[in-house]
Amino acid sequence: MRFVDKKVNPKQLSPLNLAFIGDCVYEMLVRETLVIDANRPVNDLHRESVKFVSAKAQTAAFEKIKDILTDEEMAVYKRGRNAKVGHSPKSATEGEYHCATGVEALFGYLYLTEQLDRIKELFSEINA
Repeated sequence: MRFVDKKVNPKQLSPLNLAFIGDCVYEMLVRETLVIDANRPVNDLHRESVKFVSAKAQTAAFEKIKDILTDEEMAVYKRGRNAKVGHSPKSATEGEYHCATGVEALFGYLYLTEQLDRIKELFSEINA
């Protein structure tokens, strides 16, 4: 399900555009999971969510899903990972930051191609 009816070809978008939307999709999954798991104060939820959306955490997430990605998904991930971001990360290594960008690009691509079941499958593997 997408919220905007306008069609877009994700293959024509830059990997950083895919990562931009993928960051939001990934964070929404994390937030939804945290809210469903426990009714806690918002500050606690935010503090907990940061643990899952950091570059280090997304690098660990990639390690959990890399062996089950299709060739197409891996190609999207690599496009995101190899994108020139234009700045240096503050709280992660350069490699972790690029890996996280690849993960976000992958989730953005899957969202824009309306592969919600695949998003759920990959996120389930990450949280296993």
